[in-house]
Amino acid sequence: MLKICSVCNKISATGKDHLDCIQKRRIEFEDEERKRNIPEKLDLAKNPNDLGVEIRAILGHLSKEKKNNS
Repeated sequence: MLKICSVCNKISATGKDHLDCIQKRRIEFEDEERKRNIPEKLDLAKNPNDLGVEIRAILGHLSKEKKNNS
């Protein structure tokens, strides 16, 4: 039985969604989830002043370097 794939809207001879379309949808969903969780993982959304000492040192170094090159 032929069916239309719900992802790509093309004909599927198996009667189900194409496996590559299902994988593509899953990967896109995981990427969106990962993007939404980045601030939580870095804990920047709650308090940006709580950055680690190493990160603050790197940012300070980069800002000084940029001022010296200007």
